[in-house]
Amino acid sequence: MNLYRSIPAVLFSCLVAGAQTFTPAQAENIVKRAIVYAQENGMDKLIAQTNQADGRFHVGSGSELYLIILDKDGILRANGYKKDLVGTDRMVVKDPDGKFYMREVLKMANTKGSGWVDYKFPNPLTNKVEQKTTYCEAFKGYAICCGIYKK
Repeated sequence: MNLYRSIPAVLFSCLVAGAQTFTPAQAENIVKRAIVYAQENGMDKLIAQTNQADGRFHVGSGSELYLIILDKDGILRANGYKKDLVGTDRMVVKDPDGKFYMREVLKMANTKGSGWVDYKFPNPLTNKVEQKTTYCEAFKGYAICCGIYKK
């Protein structure tokens, strides 16, 4: 069985339980599975899979754990939750505190290869702006990311 096809039992239990608080390890796991998928199938297929409503890298209600993929210029190439943002320049977007968080994501991915970036973002489950942290890894000129809300 391929790594990207297996969903750990803890993720399955989250699907069953409904709205859930996810962990940093779960976000990292999704990014790592996505990279394995891209290594085996190519970036075009990963991007297509991520942009599908029922894509293999969505966990929870669809707005909880999902991938985003940025190219080296900060253009959003895939979004597992908000497809209408695909193709937009994310380098100009600020969080409510004025932080250019996607600039930080790309800088971190390009200099360190992987890591976490903290910022504020509207939580679609609570309709409130909350603290979020996003894990990203650089892969073939892209930043592949998955974020969680901090509780």
